[in-house]
Amino acid sequence: MDWSLSVKHFEVHLRLERNLSANTVEAYLHDVALLRRWAEGEGLLPDQVTVEGLRSLIAQLNDISVSATTQCRILSGWRAFFRMLVIEDVVLDNPAEHIEMPTRPKHLPDVLTDADITAMQATFDRSRPGPSRNYVIVEVLYGCGLRVSELVNLKLSNIYAEERMLQVVGKGDKERWVPINDRALNLLQHYILFERSQLSIQHGEEVYVFLNLRGHHLSRIAVFQFIQQAAIEAGIHKNVSPHSLRHSFATELVQNGADLRAVQEMLGHESLATTEIYTHLSRQYLRDTISTYHPHYKK
Repeated sequence: MDWSLSVKHFEVHLRLERNLSANTVEAYLHDVALLRRWAEGEGLLPDQVTVEGLRSLIAQLNDISVSATTQCRILSGWRAFFRMLVIEDVVLDNPAEHIEMPTRPKHLPDVLTDADITAMQATFDRSRPGPSRNYVIVEVLYGCGLRVSELVNLKLSNIYAEERMLQVVGKGDKERWVPINDRALNLLQHYILFERSQLSIQHGEEVYVFLNLRGHHLSRIAVFQFIQQAAIEAGIHKNVSPHSLRHSFATELVQNGADLRAVQEMLGHESLATTEIYTHLSRQYLRDTISTYHPHYKK
C-alpha cells in the first residue's frame, strides 16, 4: 500500500470507525503528512518505516527545537496510523509503539486574576457590534470554563436559560452540561436579542451563537487574536490566550474549595489527573500569598 492510499484509509478510519471530531482528524492527518514527507524523502513506503527511522525523525524534530509536548502529539498520530496498518494487515508490528513518549516539561500555565479579566473587558468599545460581542465572549469563557472550540461551535439550541445551563460538545464529540452564571447569561441573551439579530446571517450559520460581522460563525483564530490584543491593551504582561480564561475559571474554583470531581465534570476532562494540575496551582497561590503578606517571609 502506497502513501496516498494509506492516508486515505487512515482518514476514513478516523472519521467513520473511531468517530473522532474534525479537529482531531485534521491534527492526526497533519502529523502523518510530516511522517510521509520524511519517508518519501528516504524512499520508504509505509510498511518499510522502522523503529530506528522514527527515532531518527524524532531526533530531527528535537534538533529544530520542537517542544516535547508537540513531539508527544505527533508520536500519538503516528501510533494511530500504524495501528490502523496493523489492523489492515499491511504491517505486522507498530514501530511507533516502541518509542517512548518524550518527557513533557512540567509548567504551570499563566492564570488571570479577576482584575485582569475586568481590565481586558474594559478595552472593548461596547457601543460597537464586534467589540461588544467580544466582551460577552470573554465573560462566557471565564464564567463557564469552555474551550475555544466549544465556544465557537456553541449553538442556540445549546442554551437552556431557565436551567441556567449550557450543553457543550467537547473533545471526541462528548456532551456535557455546564452551569452559566446570571451575569454571563444576561449578557449572552442581550447579545442574541439586540446584536446578533441585526446581522445578515449566511445560510447554514443560523444555528451558531457567536457570529462575525459577515454572518459566519467565528473561527478559533479570530477569538485568539482579539483576546491576545485585549490583554496587550490592558497592559497584562502574561502569555494570554482563550485557554488562559479556562485555566483561570478552574483555578478560581479550586482555590475557593470546589470539589475536584465537580471541576473535572465542568471542564470535560476525561481523567481526574488532568484536573489535578489545579491543586498544584492552588498550592502555589497559597505559597505566594504567604510570602507576600507574612512578615517572617520578608526577613
